[in-house]
Amino acid sequence: MYYVQKNMEISAAHQLNLSYPSKCENLHGHNWHVRVFCKSSVLNQDGMVIDFTHIKKAIHEKLDHQNLNEVLPFNPTAENMARWICEQIPTCYKVNVQESDGNIATYEKD
Repeated sequence: MYYVQKNMEISAAHQLNLSYPSKCENLHGHNWHVRVFCKSSVLNQDGMVIDFTHIKKAIHEKLDHQNLNEVLPFNPTAENMARWICEQIPTCYKVNVQESDGNIATYEKD
């Protein structure tokens, strides 16, 4: 099995729709640290699991310097973002989304 990991920083704003009062309901921003983990038992015709630039194009170019509420069709929690990112890349099996020091959400396919 081959494994690759792509790390990115995404600067973006969001506001959460929550069932309880929270300051996170106000528009605010983060410098998100995203780790995308991909794997494959075979390499593609170019000798890669996936080109790192394809991961960046699929994620960074869509989310960086955006209001996530305007570009994502769901409540943009770190958990929901991790799942969405994983779904954008066929060879991806796990994503970590860190919105601040000590606050990390992970999504891993079964």
